[in-house]
Amino acid sequence: MSRILIVEDERKIARTLELELTHEGYEVDTAGDGRTGLEKALQEDVDLVLLDLMLPELSGIEVCRRLRRESDKPVIMLTAKDDVSDKVMGLDIGADDYMTKPFAIEELLARIRVALKKRQGREEKQSAVLQAGKLVLDPQSYTVTFDGENVALTKKEFDLLQYLMAHKGQVLSRDNLLENVWEYEFAGDSNTVDVYISYLRHKIDQPYNITTIQTVRAVGYKFIYG
Repeated sequence: MSRILIVEDERKIARTLELELTHEGYEVDTAGDGRTGLEKALQEDVDLVLLDLMLPELSGIEVCRRLRRESDKPVIMLTAKDDVSDKVMGLDIGADDYMTKPFAIEELLARIRVALKKRQGREEKQSAVLQAGKLVLDPQSYTVTFDGENVALTKKEFDLLQYLMAHKGQVLSRDNLLENVWEYEFAGDSNTVDVYISYLRHKIDQPYNITTIQTVRAVGYKFIYG
């Protein structure tokens, strides 16, 4: 049975989520502030964290940032904010998903199932080192190097590059990348992929004068280097 931690300072919302998740068969724990939530997420046996963005003590962004230093357990952010920059910031520091309040509980439950399934699949599947020419990606050490030189990437940049390299030569649509890298359908925000492709090109292609990712007009992207 999976254990879910709800970090939410609005008691009514936290209680509603707790009842719904318990009804679905999950074990549930709660925290009313960011500092307590972080402690529980790190010290207790938690499989997934539902994390509000606006919290006392520590913000949801800071909780997620600190959690990611020590754990890869799934984090779904819950917030009243619907600004794209907030979404990008949350995902960039390691959140697996992002839902804007108010939301349908059925959709949240579906996203929880997807996140838990993805995590289980990652744990069961042995991570292999990927190499294309001088570019090497090692999932075990979570490092990327080019000709032996370290390339500093954020979590989402790393995940995107890993997926592209694992499917070298294949044309991948934006929807495909959103579903498999961000692990859910990012409806209406497919330009997020374009932004992160640009990040990778800025950090790899430009400094080393190479072309790793080809744009396939009106379709998506293809990893071609090596």
